[in-house]
Amino acid sequence: MENIKTYFFDTYAFFEIICGNPDYEEYKKDISIITTRLNLIELHYGLLRLYGVETANFYFEKFKKFIKSFDDEIIKKANEFRLLNKRKNLSYTDCIGYVFSKKLNVEFLTGDKEFENFDGVRFIK
Repeated sequence: MENIKTYFFDTYAFFEIICGNPDYEEYKKDISIITTRLNLIELHYGLLRLYGVETANFYFEKFKKFIKSFDDEIIKKANEFRLLNKRKNLSYTDCIGYVFSKKLNVEFLTGDKEFENFDGVRFIK
């Protein structure tokens, strides 16, 4: 049996898949997804703004099964990471996701240019 690869999906990755970016095609099947409630909050808001309530609610419901909870230690480590990288203007959600992905030992899937050269990032534009 083939090993299923697990990725932490940043909000950017969800948007690219929803919008049909062909470079994200391989991340639509035969993988395992992890994300946080914070990422789905960002996704829902962005979809609400661009496409309306029906689309936003549809994708929120579709992806909520991939939510994993993080603990206080992740919050503290994410704040340390954010401070270390303060010139990059990273969001709390992105910092939590990145630090959480490192703790879970999975790649952080994003196209956010601020993460392009970080260790453990699968950068797809």
